[in-house]
Amino acid sequence: MSIRSGRVNNASTPSLRYIKYLHTVVTVVIFTCFWLRFRYPDGEWQITRAFRYNMFIAIGFGALLTWFNNTYNSYTLGYFRIRQLAFSQSLSDFFSTAIIYFAVSVAWFKLYNPLAFFPMLILMGLWNCAWSLYANTYYCLQIQNYRTVVIYRDENDLRRFGDITGKPIERLFSVEKFIQYDAPDYFALEEQIRDYDAIFVTGVNATLMNGLCKYCVDNDIRGFFLPHIGDVIMCGAEHIKSFTTPVLSVRRANKPLEYLIVKRGFDIVASFLALVLLSPLFLLTALLIKAYDRGPVFYKQVRLTQDGREFKIIKFRSMRVDAEKDGVARLSTGDRDPRITPVGHFIRACRLDELPQLFNILKGDMTIVGPRPERPEIAREYEKYMPEFRLRLQVKAGLTGYAQVYGKYSTSPYEKLEFDLLYINQMNALTDLELMFNTVRILFSKESTEGVESETAWLREQEKAREKEENRAISSGRMG
Repeated sequence: MSIRSGRVNNASTPSLRYIKYLHTVVTVVIFTCFWLRFRYPDGEWQITRAFRYNMFIAIGFGALLTWFNNTYNSYTLGYFRIRQLAFSQSLSDFFSTAIIYFAVSVAWFKLYNPLAFFPMLILMGLWNCAWSLYANTYYCLQIQNYRTVVIYRDENDLRRFGDITGKPIERLFSVEKFIQYDAPDYFALEEQIRDYDAIFVTGVNATLMNGLCKYCVDNDIRGFFLPHIGDVIMCGAEHIKSFTTPVLSVRRANKPLEYLIVKRGFDIVASFLALVLLSPLFLLTALLIKAYDRGPVFYKQVRLTQDGREFKIIKFRSMRVDAEKDGVARLSTGDRDPRITPVGHFIRACRLDELPQLFNILKGDMTIVGPRPERPEIAREYEKYMPEFRLRLQVKAGLTGYAQVYGKYSTSPYEKLEFDLLYINQMNALTDLELMFNTVRILFSKESTEGVESETAWLREQEKAREKEENRAISSGRMG
């Protein structure tokens, strides 16, 4: 079989799979060896002694490790940098070990010394670095870049694909052509895209997108489509089996009562325990803020939660007391924002400014996982150009969510809405758990807290786009 550009060699595919299996197996072996050393420090362990118990411990660790590696995309070779892969794997090792440690401590009613596991975690970290370097290099040697074409409607849509031209994505996709096109007939494009291995599509009309989807499936082409809001809503559609033709039903988010009860119970327990455990950190942060300018420690601001209900969010103050003395709501521009105090820069970098929101969660205004609460003034501005923005208010606002994990602070409101709707479509306990653990990973990512280029940049773009459309309509009327 001939090898197409951009495709992994068929012979190498199982090799890559075995390399991933090898990483998991070696990690489990390292854990098992340290575990036996930890449980039997006298070195007199025999295979017949508590065999079933230790086997279950090793299997449990392997199952947890597999789940965390899937959660953190620890084996996504080619797309992530080597340090990101190794860091994700190390987080998986840490949480898997921590869960086993606490489970054993509870089962045996004894708090063991956790420092015994630190040499094991260091060894696992070195193994992760070595494996990530080898596996990522091997993967890149097995593939050629996908010859790629980008199809878009206008310049605003094209900007949404800015990331595909940067590393490490450029190792996989070689963008050779940009086509601006929005006619409904995709057959006119077929000759222009025939020899390419991947297509990126954004902003085009639904008829053209449907045609390109079918073309990708028929010709075994990699297709990457940026969805419209309606497409995202349809992702959560329910198949109605009562009709003799395929029918999909969409409606407002209506989650099972038992899930909502579990979610609220977890919010109460987790926020209460976090407030108790983090109380020394609260005290230290409050002292730093008070010592700098003698101003108030906390900052309260009106935000929106489920069904548009307003509440006051609580945060540690990171800006000057007079940051909005003119009464105009502004987004932060990150490190460049002159309103942020020196203490504010520190607590923002460490995410300490967000901790008081645990009080909002305990009270019931917020939940741990959900769309981030927006200010009413800014939400109204967004809704002028994007009425669908209010759809994110179907559920309670959260401390973290899809947009925070998979986007960043400067992600456009339209894309944040898409992330939020993706979460609302598939809300469940497992998704919440994955997002909570993924939040730990992004705490160490600087990109997640980058400020917007300007506090009204997105709104200005929408205003320009609207003016452009109005001018085009006026010109068309004159020509007519």
